[in-house]
Amino acid sequence: MNQDELKRAAARSAIAYVGTGQVVGVGSGSTVNFFIEQLAAIRERIAGAVSSSQRSSELLAASAIPVLDLNEVIAAGTPLPLYVDGADEINDKLQMIKGGGGALTREKIVAEACERFVCIVDGSKLVDTLGRFPLPVEVIPMARSQVAARLREIGASPVQRPGFVTDNGNLILDAAGLTIVDAPALEAEINQWPGVVTVGLFARRGADIALIARPEGIETRFAH
Repeated sequence: MNQDELKRAAARSAIAYVGTGQVVGVGSGSTVNFFIEQLAAIRERIAGAVSSSQRSSELLAASAIPVLDLNEVIAAGTPLPLYVDGADEINDKLQMIKGGGGALTREKIVAEACERFVCIVDGSKLVDTLGRFPLPVEVIPMARSQVAARLREIGASPVQRPGFVTDNGNLILDAAGLTIVDAPALEAEINQWPGVVTVGLFARRGADIALIARPEGIETRFAH
């Protein structure tokens, strides 16, 4: 199986977690695009979707899946039982690096709002220690150099993502060279720096379930 086939298999396996009449949280990225394809086939069963990126919203709308505003969903007291998203890296604690597509802030907001976070990945994303994938940090433009200096102080080599602006109008610094042993602590530290909108560590609120696609089948892992 090639990588797209593995991503499609992971996305297909997540459909089993979608309940009838539910609002589904939908992430972003290439694996999630396959999930949206699968979700379209059962769109009559769901109440709609909350999306974490403009691109995913466009794909959902093109599939005739109602795209709901998270503020309105929460104000109405409607539960968000499920959030399905991918990851750039995931470890055996189901802590993740996300943000390769630049939607990390909205992804983190929806992840925080959901009752169950299901991460769909192919086996290449599973790592022993986070940090091989450069850590994305969304920053307010005027804080770019200040945050980059702080990242260098902790041993990273940050580079502004060229020609990229987030859906929130901000910049991304990609911080390479980190070996992340205590992901929750590093997440908490970077998130407190002035000018940081959010860091692409999903450790304080990691995944509850990981569906890992391998050529021999889907491996299901649970947070521990």
